[in-house]
Amino acid sequence: MKETNTSELVARPEGYQVSRFNAMQHGLLSRYTVLPWEDENEYKKLLDALLDEHRPSGPTEEHLVEELGGIIWRKRRLRLAESAAIHRGLDKTTDSYRNTAQAALAHMEEKASSDSTQDAISSTPEQNAMDMIDLEEDEKMTEKAIILLRTGKRDAYQKALAALRDDTTEWWEETLIEHDDEDEHSYTSDIDGLFHFLETNMQPWLKKRRIEIESRPIIQAQAYGEAIDPDRLERLARYEVHLDRKLERTLSMLLKLKGLRGDHDQD
Repeated sequence: MKETNTSELVARPEGYQVSRFNAMQHGLLSRYTVLPWEDENEYKKLLDALLDEHRPSGPTEEHLVEELGGIIWRKRRLRLAESAAIHRGLDKTTDSYRNTAQAALAHMEEKASSDSTQDAISSTPEQNAMDMIDLEEDEKMTEKAIILLRTGKRDAYQKALAALRDDTTEWWEETLIEHDDEDEHSYTSDIDGLFHFLETNMQPWLKKRRIEIESRPIIQAQAYGEAIDPDRLERLARYEVHLDRKLERTLSMLLKLKGLRGDHDQD
């Protein structure tokens, strides 16, 4: 067995650092792997980690380590492509022609508007719970106003207005302005007018709002499903398989070279 010179043991780490620096800064593959908008420092960190792991010796092993870095970097990029494809598909579900919300609620009599899709996509369980609490408060206030109006008392109109939420009274005031006396559907600022408004406008809106909030998880699931383009993802998957095979071959070659070098050092 060949004896190892002590000076070689001391010099090897320093030579390795030089090699490591050259691979990072001057490698032909590294120069063209990182796209202009990508983080070069992140790529160098990846390459540093691979160099620390495999400790290449000579240009061939350095080349293979760089090749590994490039493959792993492209696999990361592939994840971005997959995410972008799904987000693109998700954006398309909000187009009115897609009728995503209607498709999700096809089993229900009440149909959702196209706007419901966007609300459902951006909603969270916490937000849905808060919106439901807000709706239930609105329902109670509206019901209280209707009960006051049914008494027919002289001050019922004012008390009913006071019982309603501010945004409901604003809607009522806007409705009074929009409808003139010649309109057969005009409203009057009295008990009958407000009662009619709450029954024909407010209560149907509350019902629709409840269905919308309760249906968000269903619409969201429908939108996420429609966002997946099988053809596009299949192409990405084929490319990933190609990268995996390339990674396996490159790693196998690197380990084989290192094994041969180890055997040679022991001779």
